[in-house]
Amino acid sequence: MSLLDVVGFGLKVGHLVLMIGWWLVTAVSLNWLCQGAVMTKKPSSLESGVHIWLNQWHKIKCVSSSLHFGSIKVKISLWKKLLLTWVVFWILVSLFAFWYLSSQAVENRREKLASMCDERARMLQDQFYVSMNHIQSMSILISTFHHGMTPSAIDQMTFARYTERTAFERPLTIGVAYAVRVLHADREQFEKQQGWSIKSMDTLEQIEVRKGQYNPEAVDPSPIQEEYAPVIFAQDTVAHVISLDMLSGKEDRENVLCSRASGKGVLTAPFRLLKSNRLGVILTFAVYKRVLPSNATSTERIEAVNGYLGGIFDIESLVEKLLQQLASKQTILVNVYDTTNVSNPISMYGSNVTDDRLLHVSALNFGDPHRRHEMNCRFKQKPPWPWLGIWTSFGILVIALLVGEMFHATIKRIEKVEDDYHEMMELKRRAEAADVAKSQFLATVSHEIRTPMNGVLGMLYMLMDTDMDETQQDYVRTAQASGKALVSLINEVLDQAKIESGKLELEAVRFNLRAILDDVLSLFSGKSQEKGIELAVYVSDRVPEMLIGDPGRFRQIITNLMGNSIKFTERGHILVTVHILEEVKDLIELETGSSPANTLSAFPVADSPQSWAGFKAFSDDSFPSSCPSDNINLLVSVEDTGVGIPSEAQSRMFTPFMQVRPSIARVHGGTGIGLSISKCLVHLMKGEIGFVSVPNIGSTFSFTAVFTNADSNSTEKWNQQIVNQSKSPEFCCTRALVVDSRPVRAKITKYHMQRLGIHVELALNLDSGLTIISSRRKPVKAVLIDQEEWNKDLASSVRFAKILQKSSQSGAPKLFLLTNSVSTTKSSILDCGASMPVVITKPLRESMLAASLQRAMGIGSNGNNKDGYLSSLPLRSLLLGRKILVVDDNKVNLKVATGALRKYGADVVCAESGENAISLLDPPHQFDACFMDIQMPEMDGFEATRRIREMESSINNRIKHGEISGEAYGNVSDWHIPVLAMTADVIQATSEQCLKCGMDGYVSKPFEAEQLYREVSRFFPK
Repeated sequence: MSLLDVVGFGLKVGHLVLMIGWWLVTAVSLNWLCQGAVMTKKPSSLESGVHIWLNQWHKIKCVSSSLHFGSIKVKISLWKKLLLTWVVFWILVSLFAFWYLSSQAVENRREKLASMCDERARMLQDQFYVSMNHIQSMSILISTFHHGMTPSAIDQMTFARYTERTAFERPLTIGVAYAVRVLHADREQFEKQQGWSIKSMDTLEQIEVRKGQYNPEAVDPSPIQEEYAPVIFAQDTVAHVISLDMLSGKEDRENVLCSRASGKGVLTAPFRLLKSNRLGVILTFAVYKRVLPSNATSTERIEAVNGYLGGIFDIESLVEKLLQQLASKQTILVNVYDTTNVSNPISMYGSNVTDDRLLHVSALNFGDPHRRHEMNCRFKQKPPWPWLGIWTSFGILVIALLVGEMFHATIKRIEKVEDDYHEMMELKRRAEAADVAKSQFLATVSHEIRTPMNGVLGMLYMLMDTDMDETQQDYVRTAQASGKALVSLINEVLDQAKIESGKLELEAVRFNLRAILDDVLSLFSGKSQEKGIELAVYVSDRVPEMLIGDPGRFRQIITNLMGNSIKFTERGHILVTVHILEEVKDLIELETGSSPANTLSAFPVADSPQSWAGFKAFSDDSFPSSCPSDNINLLVSVEDTGVGIPSEAQSRMFTPFMQVRPSIARVHGGTGIGLSISKCLVHLMKGEIGFVSVPNIGSTFSFTAVFTNADSNSTEKWNQQIVNQSKSPEFCCTRALVVDSRPVRAKITKYHMQRLGIHVELALNLDSGLTIISSRRKPVKAVLIDQEEWNKDLASSVRFAKILQKSSQSGAPKLFLLTNSVSTTKSSILDCGASMPVVITKPLRESMLAASLQRAMGIGSNGNNKDGYLSSLPLRSLLLGRKILVVDDNKVNLKVATGALRKYGADVVCAESGENAISLLDPPHQFDACFMDIQMPEMDGFEATRRIREMESSINNRIKHGEISGEAYGNVSDWHIPVLAMTADVIQATSEQCLKCGMDGYVSKPFEAEQLYREVSRFFPK
């Protein structure tokens, strides 16, 4: 086994011991954790999992043992006994490991010895069989060519030459000889024929025969006997045996007689060979006159014998040659024994000198059933030390002692940990109490401020619909702006509180992104016109019309970013762009670069791509493909030409309540938490936010957000019509011309015109515009010129307007002038006379642009809807005749909601408590919807809604089972009135809570009239 195996096994055992030790340490640590939870600021999914595990562990611990690990109840002596038991146990384990690994090493050594010994025995046996088969085949050769032919075809020279050349086929023999059978009557004639006398083998065995010293005359003749077996042919290596009588020697005689009687090869016992004096054996085969059947008797075989063929084997030299062929011959000792006589085995090869007691015996079969042989093998070297067992057991013991030390140290620390734990739990209880108090305070403050603010803003909206002079209207608008600013401040503080407590969640509803951007533009249009800066939005055509996400939070991010841009921009422009992420990665369609020629207002801007350079979505090419197919990853950028952000302040831009410098709050206002809230909202939308800013040049904020692509269906088309009511089919075949030398500004104007279904062409100047108008077969209905292009050459502009008017009195294109401020436009259009263009004030929005085109061109609706709000005419027809119940304990809120709903044709009934609402909504009733306040005395809105749903469910079940007649309940088989929550508690009143108690939606206070209209219109058919 290699050192690598030893190290690997030791590491595995060590790892097992460490796991056991760590389990015990964990058991000790979990005991005091079971007494309570770790102090956290807020619950989380991880903490919930830990609590579940701790509860299960506590049950197991209480059932399995009455001990309290680390508790004062357990005596110190018990810990000492436990530690002593631990040490003794692992000492026994280490001893067992040593014994087991040592026995494995011995067993592996024994298996290795057996394999090597069996291999050598098999090779020796195989080579012996090869030699034996060849000797047997030579008996057939002699029978055929010597006895079967007269005169014989074989003589001594031929036999010697043949056997010498075929010696390689008999790898274990040192010589071959043939002895012929001669009867006593034929001896004299045989000796005369051969020219020598038959010699006795016994006399030769008594004479020392050495190479080159053999004298045949010194050997006595063979004594007289019935028959002789003199050797007539012999291989040169054993030529000294020629003329020797094999029947005169004791061993040879027994071998010859046994061979001719059995017809098989017979081996002699080991004896010292002539000349070499080494141990050897002789294998003898009988040569018959004819082929005998396999069942021939011994007598028949003896009578048919012609002679005897023998092969001489030098066992010692043969085994030595065999071991020379093996590379590992030096690692073991080999002994070969003749065990025919079990009590006195004869050693044929080898030495018994060894220090290893390990022995393996392999049986040898040389084809003679009367003789037994075996091979004994031992290792030469002593067995090595069992280092694997030594080091493994030592490692186990060391690790066990280390774990015991850790266990002991852990026990010592538990007492201190318990004290710290009790102190921590006390601090945790205080922190939880403070967190609950803070949440209750925020909820109370929110409710108490929002409720009167709802009345203030609601009454101001109602006051705006009355007849007032300009001064009064200005006062009301100022009060509205101040109220909205206060509500915005409250919302930001509450959002920050939600972020800190982890309670900020996103909705997943359908919304129109372009409509939301139009609303935000309307919110800042007054400020941009006052400052004379250009405010614009561009949305790529690849962005879907409808998305699924949280429109309120998306609007909040855009409002925060645009609000900051409006604050710090005094000249130039503010541009909002929306693209698909993959689109920007391939090609930025609206490249605004730092060159003034490529910007919206000719002012340089910060390099937009740097604001998203660090986004992971742009560095990971697999990001778009990893998102689900129905997900849309948007990139939104807000670019301005304001004062920029100093370099030293850029690192803290997303820190709550931090501003660039203290004077900012005094000059521009604000709390400094808008950007931190926006960053949190972007992360909740699975996006990123970043910015680039250059002092005195401007800033660009960019963020990504993931939404779901919403497929349109028949039900959703009505909602989309409410959002996009300014669209008119009259524009579908209308052609328009935009004259603007700035490509970015022209593209934005074209984008807004195409939203109305108008086909738009672009011209860089007035001359090219005239060329386009005169060359088109289809007439151009509208020409839009930017004020900057108009003011370049007023004379040319006036001439252009008059040419348009004279071109075709009946079908002259309508001329529109796009401007950032109406006051700057009056002086430039006074000289146009009858051809004075229609002024459209930027920023361009779909509803405003559609109304301006309809009014000027005399097509479609002449509705005078306000920017950013829905037209009241469709909603008035929608709510006309609808009976709506408003439930609120605050009379001011009742008056605001009632006035708003009645303004749009609804029949409103008021209730001041939940009990009254239940009695009014007990079927059958004539109400179409209900607005329910949540926080009311005696019975809140949640409980009232639950009871209403229970009443409806009971009536529906009874009608379904035929217990009551549907006619008694207005032929309505499924009673379900839409209940919409009105709440000022924005922390607790979430959509999930409203849906759980059976409500169908909710609006937060202070609410605007449009919120009520939008929410209630979802439940009424067109």
